Amino acid sequence: MHRFATMSMVAVTLVALLSGAWLLRSGAETHAPPQPSAAQGRAGAHVDRPAAAALPPAAPDRVRIPSIRVDAPLLGLGLTPQGSLDVPPSDRANVAGWYEAGTAPGETGTAIVAGHVDNAEGPAVFYRLGALEKDSTIEVERRDGRVALFSVDAVEVYDARDFPDEKVYGAARRPELRVITCGGGYSEATGYQGNVVVFAHLTGSR
Repeated sequence: MHRFATMSMVAVTLVALLSGAWLLRSGAETHAPPQPSAAQGRAGAHVDRPAAAALPPAAPDRVRIPSIRVDAPLLGLGLTPQGSLDVPPSDRANVAGWYEAGTAPGETGTAIVAGHVDNAEGPAVFYRLGALEKDSTIEVERRDGRVALFSVDAVEVYDARDFPDEKVYGAARRPELRVITCGGGYSEATGYQGNVVVFAHLTGSR
């Protein structure tokens, strides 16, 4: 069941994936998380890259991104009463979440994974997401015992005021994955001004 219409309001909430209290304490210029370069941006032909056959629905339990040293459990996330995506607990740095009312990673459609970039104590699970390179592998361990393997197509950063909801959350005809955290400019008054978004597609499983 794919409920992408409900995802159109998520972007503003994701800006709160954390306010950056740690940056205020330790110095934003020194400790700001890496941001995607133009070379990591989305290639127009990425949708033509071969994708593996979709897997049956199964809830995910863990996400691993070896190249940036991510290995974290996944919690199910719902929507807030305002219709925006809820977020993982900010006091648990090494945990991420997935939108459990939408597509499960590996099945046909667009699966959503989100996590904090930092918390008041320091870097969190997706602190280095902006440094992820194209063709890197993302592994999602599923409850059916299979591991879905995704290849990164692009890494981009968007200002919250111009967040492309349909591009990020829109339905896909093949198994795709979005991994999202805070990013972009930083303001002491309001925190991060946008989001880093990873676009990936399923290339296999084991």
